[in-house]
Amino acid sequence: MTSQLKTALLLGVLTAMILLIGQAMGGRGGLYVAFILALLMNVGSYWFSDRIVLAMYKAREVAPHDAPGLHAMVDELCRNAGLPKPRLYIVPQEAPNAFATGRDPEHAAVAVTEGLLRALSPEELRGVLAHELGHVKNRDILIQTVAAVLASVIMTLSNMIQWAAIFGMGRGSDREGGSNPLAAIALAVIAPFAAMLVQMAISRSREYLADATAARMSGQPLALASALGKLDSYSRQVPLRANPSTENMFIVSPFSGANLGRWFSTHPPIPERIARLRAMAGR
Repeated sequence: MTSQLKTALLLGVLTAMILLIGQAMGGRGGLYVAFILALLMNVGSYWFSDRIVLAMYKAREVAPHDAPGLHAMVDELCRNAGLPKPRLYIVPQEAPNAFATGRDPEHAAVAVTEGLLRALSPEELRGVLAHELGHVKNRDILIQTVAAVLASVIMTLSNMIQWAAIFGMGRGSDREGGSNPLAAIALAVIAPFAAMLVQMAISRSREYLADATAARMSGQPLALASALGKLDSYSRQVPLRANPSTENMFIVSPFSGANLGRWFSTHPPIPERIARLRAMAGR
């Protein structure tokens, strides 16, 4: 199954969960209110995500004369991909890592840490930059925002059901065609957890897609594979001072040393990503 198809199916699962909870509530009013609230919260985050995240990590923008090699690589990759050139930033941290942000390709930014520039060879750095530009090309910030809106609706509706149960509201749901109140409460408890798992699955799928896009854009899948191996090793030795809410944005998880279960990870296992890239190179 392709990453694009998998993402579409997972977004469909989140949508189906919303409809199921709406039916359990026995009415559409709460569903609409929850959707509007979630939309307002997440659209604001989406629109200003670049400023928020770049400020969070004290990233400084670098001009072509400050980092000519970095700019030259991005210029070439953008020409290959038919992308407008993003703004480039450097994050003052030793842990090697990188991320992309921005609401669309015309307002994108790519940030790399100081440690990344020192840790990788030019070919590996080019592979990492291609990966981040892959996220820009695939509009992953938009995809993640849609997923966040749907998950937020699910969590809001689940909270509404639980509060209604506590205060004895919604007892007429059976008469209005709703489901059993106990079933609705059980759904309200399970749904947020399930939504979180689906969000993480979407994040993992977009990482695979960005890797594949980078391999085609750069023409050097083995260079990205080598970079991922190094970054995985460094992430266990040099921790990145990161906010957990931004974990999915980085090329490798800043918290990979935590050894979380696969379903609870925002990133696919590094060995699997490397294996896929090697397969693209015929190795």
